[in-house]
Amino acid sequence: MNSITKNILAVVVGAIVGSLINMGLVNLGPYVIALPEGADISSTESLQASIDLFKPSNFLFPFLGHALGCLVGAFLAAKLAANHNMKFALGIGVFFLIGGITAFSMIGGPVWFAVVDLVLAYIPMGYLGGILARSGKSKRIEEATV
Repeated sequence: MNSITKNILAVVVGAIVGSLINMGLVNLGPYVIALPEGADISSTESLQASIDLFKPSNFLFPFLGHALGCLVGAFLAAKLAANHNMKFALGIGVFFLIGGITAFSMIGGPVWFAVVDLVLAYIPMGYLGGILARSGKSKRIEEATV
């Protein structure tokens, strides 16, 4: 497989798997931490209308979904890419950051959550995913040369 095809597949796999983890954790959240009385998350409009009812604990799983989805997606993209691994990991971080900005502009929410989410969940997790993927590759290279 040529490097361009491999890199494209790395990005697609990273974006899809990261998105699945993100949505899985976001959807799991209300089962672990009960929604406030009167909160409705069945549509974007109802979520917008009830977001002010949410307590800080209700934002835990969305943050975890965003951060861990981005981390795993970036890790996979960096691990599977033929070259420029960190660039692909950071690209996944930017992809998820754009999604986070879009979601916040559509849904709204407290400013503190937007700051925490946008600053900590995307680019740092993309970078960490790239580092984790690189550390695994360097171990394999060291083992192969010994």
